[in-house]
Amino acid sequence: MALPIQTFSNQSGGFSYFKALGHPLAVTGGAAILKKIRTARRAAVYDPLGQLTAFSALHGLRTDDFTDCFVRDTFLLNEQTLGHDHRPVTELAHADIDVLFMPVFDAGLLLDQISGLLPAGCVTVTLDEMRIPGRLLTNKRNYLDKLNFATNFAFFRDEAGKHSRLVTANYWGGYGAKGTFLWCRLFAGSGDVLLDFEVPLQHANQTVVIDSRQLRAEHGLSDFCGQLFISVVNGAGHDIVKYVIDTGGGEEEVSCTHDANAWPADLYAGLPAPMADEKVLLWVQNSHPVPIAASEIGLNLMGDNNIAWLDEEIAPFASCAVDVSSLLPNARWPQQLEIQAGKWFVRPRYEIIKAGRSRINHPNVERNDLQHDENIRRLTAHLGKGFILPAPILPPDEFVSECLPTPMSTAQTSLPIITVAYDADGNEIAREALGNLPRNHTRQVDLTALAANIPAGGGHVELQYDLDANGVMDGWLHALFRYTDKRSGHGADTSFGAHLFNHIMTFRSEPQSYKGPPPGLSTRLFLRLMPAPARVFCHLTYAVCSQWHAYSSTILELKNAAGEDVSRTAFSIPANGSRLFFADEMFNATDLQQAGDNGYILVRDSTCRLFGYHGVRQNSGFALDHMFGF
Repeated sequence: MALPIQTFSNQSGGFSYFKALGHPLAVTGGAAILKKIRTARRAAVYDPLGQLTAFSALHGLRTDDFTDCFVRDTFLLNEQTLGHDHRPVTELAHADIDVLFMPVFDAGLLLDQISGLLPAGCVTVTLDEMRIPGRLLTNKRNYLDKLNFATNFAFFRDEAGKHSRLVTANYWGGYGAKGTFLWCRLFAGSGDVLLDFEVPLQHANQTVVIDSRQLRAEHGLSDFCGQLFISVVNGAGHDIVKYVIDTGGGEEEVSCTHDANAWPADLYAGLPAPMADEKVLLWVQNSHPVPIAASEIGLNLMGDNNIAWLDEEIAPFASCAVDVSSLLPNARWPQQLEIQAGKWFVRPRYEIIKAGRSRINHPNVERNDLQHDENIRRLTAHLGKGFILPAPILPPDEFVSECLPTPMSTAQTSLPIITVAYDADGNEIAREALGNLPRNHTRQVDLTALAANIPAGGGHVELQYDLDANGVMDGWLHALFRYTDKRSGHGADTSFGAHLFNHIMTFRSEPQSYKGPPPGLSTRLFLRLMPAPARVFCHLTYAVCSQWHAYSSTILELKNAAGEDVSRTAFSIPANGSRLFFADEMFNATDLQQAGDNGYILVRDSTCRLFGYHGVRQNSGFALDHMFGF
């Protein structure tokens, strides 16, 4: 069963309560609260906000730790929590207890309300006793403010010649934040704490780089493979910690992947089964301060209800590499897997090992709150192409580009999909209707073959709903895109979902933007630079639902590590077209040297929303994933 915690709402965003309970610095306080409850003669609980179950899940409160559960909501009086019948809080005065536990933060007002009901000599215990240090709070007046828990986890390792480099920008400073810094904790694979450290953010929009090799050198660390917890203090504008992780094993092996989704989910999907000559590892990294019991995490073939459960306990904040073939030995690409995650971890990484090389990508959140929406079909006349999922078709003389549509909600019993290929100038060159794919399909699309007539510079593909096929349309269309470098055989995976792009009519929250309500069409994408011999490249798509500006008005702003402008250049992309460029083709060597290895390029366009992928070529190494914006 999934952890009984609320992590995210698609209407209101992420919840802070579970983050406050599970913050690494709150663990000691949580244990002290449990000790007070368990050493009491008789303890009871007053649960005014319905949060007892979540506290129990993350800190191990047991049914026999207390005698009564009091509530204030009359509609809850016929229910139970942790096996205890609910009692009205008005009966509290007659309770034979010496400790009353309230699982709430900022408990002052709630304590005042029941002060006249407390039995003589009764001591109250609240979650305010497990608050993290005040200097780590952005809003000290409201403990559960989302900005107090702008946190995330990152897969992070430095072992056997493999290293990690996390890069982001101080975009909080761009929203006026002052005195911002990162508080970080590095966990070993065992879940033990290796290191606490802070990263000051002195300049708005400066680059933030955390390199595993530098941490090892500065702190004398031995090999590690675990996770990095990141908390933004004194932020503004965003409670989401976005980053790119570059992982590698020398100049011949590179891999890059997008940030983790900071809110643990019940399900993830889009995990590829291995090819015959591959090993696929799913990195399960516990995001909570309690162990994951055996048989809590499972894998199944997409569309198959037979789940293979991991028969292994995973310690708090620990990491476990699960060989997919150990659970599903007969699974083979292009089959895809569903991850039964139970809200135990943020969006995980998977690692593909082939011919001595490895590459890393992430599955995506599989939503369980959607259903078929006939409005998508009914409103087609107003939505143009409707939902679009764009991805690169890389230059066909150098790369093989492939696509595997991935069911990404429990509602998607079938996928009605059409693929449309465009050259860089926005001309449609091919299309193929895939029909109404079943949930357990293995229909892999060779995009290079589909777009056989595409010019040497490549173009892009758009996955769209096929309105002539009777399938499920819920607006959550996803796919996994796989690219193979013909020169070296090295590959890269990336996956994402569909949106409405560049359309004046709105449909619920679409077209999305990085700031403001829909349509809010603008672009602000982060393209990090890297030390030589890496060559950073970018693929931008100007997808258009029906009709928008004939050309984009795109500006590349080259910045140094302090976020200061070094140079800029402008170009335009035709509607329905794309642009593939290397950083060293857009800026001269002098400007790039001034920007430095830790500089970046900000892709700006105030006239449209571009969708971007960033990549790296390094000797025979190659990597690619989608970009983040802010």
